[in-house]
Amino acid sequence: MDEKPIWDKVNSWERELELLKSILNKTELVETIKWGGPVYTSNNKNIVGLGGFKNYFTIWFFNGVFLKDEKNILVNAQEGVTKSLRQWRFSSIEEVDEKLILEYIQEAIQNEKEGKAIKPVKRELIIPDYFVELLQKDPELHTAFNKFTPYKQKEFIEYLETAKRIETRNSRLEKILPMISLGIGLNDKFRK
Repeated sequence: MDEKPIWDKVNSWERELELLKSILNKTELVETIKWGGPVYTSNNKNIVGLGGFKNYFTIWFFNGVFLKDEKNILVNAQEGVTKSLRQWRFSSIEEVDEKLILEYIQEAIQNEKEGKAIKPVKRELIIPDYFVELLQKDPELHTAFNKFTPYKQKEFIEYLETAKRIETRNSRLEKILPMISLGIGLNDKFRK
């Protein structure tokens, strides 16, 4: 595979994304491909990514929350969900200001070197009472469930707890109990 993919969901920003890539190539960052698109790293830490969407193309800063952003350019793409990532959106190639972009990138690199990052908060897994009772009634199921990593246990619990109706939760229980007994994680078929 000679050609590196460009993350352009609508295939309408090729020229614009190539321009952003040419600017990024003037920095010390290393281009990699993650999640199907170009991501630029420093010391194996994600600094910047690129993408094309329906109404804009963007450069995003993985720890953009720490940028000064004196020009008030950056946006939080998913308010209430995204804690540190910030996007700089463009709707035309004329909006691309190379000098300013390079300033933001250099600040992002410096922030990474200084270790500025939001550390993920580990939340304790709360197993609902109805599931605890099932585990207490079936020691083999309990043993099988405990063999899963905390992450996979959390996937099962969230799958049950996101059901809006008791009937849905019960049908989900019917689905996952055999999986747990067989040591199959909820999303194992998607992991390779």
